[in-house]
Amino acid sequence: MQLVFASNNKNKIKEIQLLVPSHIEVLSLEDIGCLEDIPETANTIEENAILKANYVTEKFGYNCFADDSGLEIDALNGEPGVYSARYAGEPKDDNKNIEKVLANLKDKTNRKANFKTVICLNLNGEQQLFTGIINGRIIKEKIGTNGFGYDPIFVANGYDKTFAELTMEEKSTISHRGKAVRQLVDFLSS
Repeated sequence: MQLVFASNNKNKIKEIQLLVPSHIEVLSLEDIGCLEDIPETANTIEENAILKANYVTEKFGYNCFADDSGLEIDALNGEPGVYSARYAGEPKDDNKNIEKVLANLKDKTNRKANFKTVICLNLNGEQQLFTGIINGRIIKEKIGTNGFGYDPIFVANGYDKTFAELTMEEKSTISHRGKAVRQLVDFLSS
């Protein structure tokens, strides 16, 4: 089975390939000749995942899945949320996004946050959504060099290391994306 993953983010693609069984070949946007950035213009994480999946299915005719993820921080009323990738503006910059989060949380004692991923699957004319959430907290400084995005400042509940201190395999077993991908895999296997 071939499925397009509507992304050219090499980190995300690696993470997904670790979780998907070997009988499912995951193609990137680059693999199908889609080099443009798919617009993420929706107001929710769910709607952005749907937009991206529909774009690939309608324009290229492939069965595909797309994800959108966001960091939701309680003390910031759910920010950065759907704007996580570009929280500090264009062009997207992980370090500037982290700096903005840390600055906005400077005087806050509540540092609860969660990562949320929604995957939209378009398969044979049907659409399914899968959601993964991991709860945790934002620490006060960056620690770790693995991962990407907000990983260096996010510690999952029950852990004492940031996502950026975990190996990709460790992170995949507990992460929001890992949870959503496992739901996707279970669905494809049934």
